[in-house]
Amino acid sequence: MSMTVPIAQMRIARDISEAERALDEALIRQSSLFTTMVTARRDTRSDPYTGHEALLRLAKSQQSLLEAGGNLARVHGSLLGVQKELCGADDCPPEETEPVKRLA
Repeated sequence: MSMTVPIAQMRIARDISEAERALDEALIRQSSLFTTMVTARRDTRSDPYTGHEALLRLAKSQQSLLEAGGNLARVHGSLLGVQKELCGADDCPPEETEPVKRLA
């Protein structure tokens, strides 16, 4: 069964937003790991270079995520061009917002 253009737009908008959020979450988690690693080294009074190679690799991983985010932004821009070409629309389809979870 083929997909209609509006359904394709909504699915692509949903998926690209989820991918962007996932990259941000990965960066946050890696930053937290980096902080924990350096704090552990300091608090355990380890040698200043303990874990240095691991920290360098983590920093490279973070840089790769940042580059991936830039490429994903380019994908988003390209898709907006496709949308404009197909539909004459300049705006992204509205995102479905998740209800705010409230603490009881």
